[in-house]
Amino acid sequence: MRRILHVKGDVMCTLVLLLLLGLLLYTQQLPLCKPEPNSEPEPRPQTRSKSRKKKVVETKPAGKPLLAPTMPPFDFEGYLREKDNRNFKLLIDQPEKWSSSDAAAPYLLIAVKSTAADFDKRQVVRQTWGKEGRFQPGVSIRTVFLLGIPRNRSALPLWDRLLAYESRTFRDVLVWDFEDTFFNLTLKETHFLEWVNSSCPHVKFVFKGDADVYVNVENILEMLQGREPEEDLFVGDIIVHAKPIRRRSSKYYVPEFLYGGGLYPNYAGGGGFVMSGHTARRLSSACRQVELFPIDDVFLGMCLQMIGVQASRHQGFKTFGIPRPSAAPHLQTFNPCFYRELMVVHSLSVPQIWLMWNLLHDPKLSCHNRTSLRSRFFFSDSIKTTEEKLVG
Repeated sequence: MRRILHVKGDVMCTLVLLLLLGLLLYTQQLPLCKPEPNSEPEPRPQTRSKSRKKKVVETKPAGKPLLAPTMPPFDFEGYLREKDNRNFKLLIDQPEKWSSSDAAAPYLLIAVKSTAADFDKRQVVRQTWGKEGRFQPGVSIRTVFLLGIPRNRSALPLWDRLLAYESRTFRDVLVWDFEDTFFNLTLKETHFLEWVNSSCPHVKFVFKGDADVYVNVENILEMLQGREPEEDLFVGDIIVHAKPIRRRSSKYYVPEFLYGGGLYPNYAGGGGFVMSGHTARRLSSACRQVELFPIDDVFLGMCLQMIGVQASRHQGFKTFGIPRPSAAPHLQTFNPCFYRELMVVHSLSVPQIWLMWNLLHDPKLSCHNRTSLRSRFFFSDSIKTTEEKLVG
């Protein structure tokens, strides 16, 4: 009897131990459960354990210091070290397209800033406002696109072959051996002006702008009637009393050690401007003497200041788009009657450029009578804009 009780006691003890072991294992498995896919894990409580602190530190990405979100992605100190390197090779030229004789020189040269990946933008310009040809006796137009090397060449495989094929097909692509970045647009400016001076020295007038603009070339030609190509001329959307932007998050941020002045010289918005061939050749000479500056529009203003050319503001150049009048905030500004009297309108998509071109060249288009653009070459503040006319 005593033996039987002893055995039962051992069994009971074993069962209790098994129960306790199972309970212990169950409690140990709880922290290993994964959270629900859509639920956020609960924050771990803070601890003073050294091992736990070490584990938290090791979760940070190794080798990638945490930068402030306003830190500019541009190395300005490196720019200062390399800014004297301003001579880059012309990889793709169009020597057969240009003649050194004055008689064969184009009346208007259209130069468009572009990048290798923007083939669709170049195509719509070729087929619309940048179309080459002879518009009237003695008025011929030629177009070129200004490119550098893609910065991310892996994103556009065989980019060099693509541009070479495009060059053979259209004969209007100029490519230089520098990276196509925002702060290298100044290099694109200097190399283009040097190219004009050497390859197209007898051009009468030059329009230079972006690929995402709509240009009324007919209006520009009308504006240029009676102007002498051998006189200084620089017309656009002139920006005056602009201050350097010191906000690090801005695309146009410039530190004080790069430019310590309180104001920039007057400069034209880069969406598009017109200059005489004489002024273009003078600017080419000034570009070799003025210290390079990373914002190309401001740099060109510095060059204009050096040669003593006063830029003229024309209200037909809308490099910031067409603003809606305060009296009619719901007015549809994408209207051919708005565009008909303007020179340049910035920030349009490829379909919008194509559509506006066809709308303006539709023989059924009916707008108010146009006034001569020549009479409005130099503007005063009292002249109303096209939007004000339509509203009033």
